[in-house]
Amino acid sequence: MGPTEIVLSPSAGLSLLAAAQLLPLAAAGIVLALHHSRWLWLLGVALGVVELALVVAVYRAFDAGLLQMQLVESLALGPLRYHAAVDGLSIAFMLLTAIVTLLVLLYGVVLRQQPYARFLAAVFGLEATVMGMFTTLNLLWFVALSAVELALIAYLLGQWSTSPERELAIRRYQQFMGIGLLLLVTGALLLGWNHADATGAWSFDLTDLLKVEEPQAIRSLLFFLLFYGLALRVPLFPLHGWLPITAEHGTVAVAPVFLLGLKIGIYGLLRFVFPLLPDAVLFWHKFVVGFAVAGIFYAAILALLQTNLRRLLAYAVVSHTSVLVIGLFSLSHTAFQSAVMLSVDFGIAIAGLFLMTGLVLRRTNTMVLARLGGLWDRIPVIGAAFLVAALSIVGMPGTPGFDAAHLMLEAAIERFGGLVTIAAALGNVAAAAFLLLAFQRAFLAPPTGRAATAPVATATAAEWVLAGLVIAILLGTGFWSEPWMALTAGALEPLAAHFPHP
Repeated sequence: MGPTEIVLSPSAGLSLLAAAQLLPLAAAGIVLALHHSRWLWLLGVALGVVELALVVAVYRAFDAGLLQMQLVESLALGPLRYHAAVDGLSIAFMLLTAIVTLLVLLYGVVLRQQPYARFLAAVFGLEATVMGMFTTLNLLWFVALSAVELALIAYLLGQWSTSPERELAIRRYQQFMGIGLLLLVTGALLLGWNHADATGAWSFDLTDLLKVEEPQAIRSLLFFLLFYGLALRVPLFPLHGWLPITAEHGTVAVAPVFLLGLKIGIYGLLRFVFPLLPDAVLFWHKFVVGFAVAGIFYAAILALLQTNLRRLLAYAVVSHTSVLVIGLFSLSHTAFQSAVMLSVDFGIAIAGLFLMTGLVLRRTNTMVLARLGGLWDRIPVIGAAFLVAALSIVGMPGTPGFDAAHLMLEAAIERFGGLVTIAAALGNVAAAAFLLLAFQRAFLAPPTGRAATAPVATATAAEWVLAGLVIAILLGTGFWSEPWMALTAGALEPLAAHFPHP
């Protein structure tokens, strides 16, 4: 298979992939129809488990040895043609989505978000749109689903945030995401127009766009429109201004889901931008990496200065996103595998960190680190899940971040030499500093002031289940990372062929 081709397996009709996208929509309708049921929380979790089982069925039906898109489904809808298929890259992100969504559903059980039916429906709606984004081969369909996803996230932020500054958080989120969406729409329309100019027919399908060469004069323009449209969601320094405010004043429950924007951004780059605009990527990749190196230390320093735990975690995301981007733009097969593995690792670990932070907030009604302390004695399982998630971000052995970080360093030293690689490694050291400091201050340090006398309830059975699942998933994917590596290896080979080996 050549670097500008996508080979499709024979069409399977509308079946397995359509079911993976439609089941969450059906689940949203079911929970809204049964909103008075006393067993609604159990039904929501059960539907989340069924969706995860369906994605596992997609994984089992996929043959990783075939270097082609599989389980192809197509439906003519004009330029917005429904054209879905999967490779190992798609399935890795679909599994991540199903796992994180299930964790969010369990978190909703713990907090009993009210009105619970609407909360469940919004979460299932988000899962459906994200599943669609990870399976579509149509760029315009990807952008349209992105708009729906952003609207649902804004709804969750508006409905379940209790912060007095929630209006600011929503406004800042909408401003940044609106600009990003406008850039994506403009880039997609320019690609479709270029295809129409060359062939006489509009198309946004990846298989069609790859057959038409973009004029050299607009390649950089197209790259920046699509790249910055996705980088705002990742978020990459210096486009991160929405995240600390949204993390501090938005609802904790939505954090793991909206942070899938990081995964959507990385997926969008690998699926559409890199294969369509390899020359522009190769021309600008050093500039992107330069911003990423600056972002590592900028965000790490700000993280160390934070007094609010949620803002600290937000800057941790920005810092480690920069590490991930260095791996991604090292432009080799190893680099792309490291980016996917880091995305999976961060997706689960960041979700775990924010969920455990939400459970702490539920008990203490504060995220100010000076008012926390001594929590390990009362809620050790929540502290253990927070610690394992933090160590996974750092890349400790036994967590999925370990293999991913080593692949990233290997790819970076091949492409850029020692200086950038040392910067990325120091970023991990900085992460160890601010994440372990946060753990020490919140869970191990002796409580002072009001925290010394305020009662803290022990963990409930539901919280034990949630925290235990976070630990089990992180350690499981850490000790058995080979299936993830094998899943994505074949899918990334054609993409790596676009770029000369350093």
